[in-house]
Amino acid sequence: MNSGAPGTLVVGRVKFFGRHCGEVNSSAFSPDGQTLLTASEDGCVYGWKTQSGHLLWKLGGHTGPVKFCRFSPDGRLFASTSCDRTIRLWDVAEAKCLQILKGHQRSVETVSFSPDSKQLASGGWDKQVMLWEVQSGQMLRHLVGHRDSVQSSDFAPSSDCLATGSWDSTIRIWDLRAGTPAVFHRELEGHSSNISCLCYSASGLLASGSWDKTIHIWKPSAKSLLVQLKGVVTWVKSIAFSPDGLQLASAGYSRMVKVWDCNTGRCIETLKGALDVAHACTFTPDGKLLVSGAAG
Repeated sequence: MNSGAPGTLVVGRVKFFGRHCGEVNSSAFSPDGQTLLTASEDGCVYGWKTQSGHLLWKLGGHTGPVKFCRFSPDGRLFASTSCDRTIRLWDVAEAKCLQILKGHQRSVETVSFSPDSKQLASGGWDKQVMLWEVQSGQMLRHLVGHRDSVQSSDFAPSSDCLATGSWDSTIRIWDLRAGTPAVFHRELEGHSSNISCLCYSASGLLASGSWDKTIHIWKPSAKSLLVQLKGVVTWVKSIAFSPDGLQLASAGYSRMVKVWDCNTGRCIETLKGALDVAHACTFTPDGKLLVSGAAG
């Protein structure tokens, strides 16, 4: 999706990444938007050049379907999670596995890096949240409290807090400051179904998407709901703040991507393309919106 006239987005040329041998479960763009990761049911992680669609790598190693993938903020690493109950840390430059993190008892569904790329959080079907040191692969903290599968996670810009979303319909904010106990200190309630995605803005606002077909924007420090976005027509799969935090893009199980005004909660753009399911949407640093998904 490319920028058109000022303040508008238009659908650009659609590229197809079609060498997977199974369903694509997740995708992620590198911080600079130049590389696309895809995680497949076939047990492999794929890397692609965003502009050309050229396949950079196909990486095996997981012994089950790959559920989720994400780049580190510094762009040097990426992580993948799997039904095999592990997280793999990979080096981008050499496309090789550096660490295999073990500790979860069931499928690992989400992973996120801290803003400084030094820590990693994971969650999954065992209802557990685990915090890891990236360099050593050591588990630092074990966060317990969710009553159902943990499906989404994101660090606050300050790295002091971690947000996790669960199929128990709640969001938990965990205090990660040194010297504090690893217990959640805020619980955000308001969704009526599974929390499928979370993301922080640069200013520290938190957006959450749910199977209840709503998106909420929160001020976590005050435990307050600022805006509820209505008009979503299907389950929300992915959300992303624009670099300035004024807009939010949402994608889901439909052929549409919506762009919202975060202050008013109004949908300001509805983008229609050739995608059946949009697995990921993100803004590049220059404000362009990139979307990846399944071809229609």
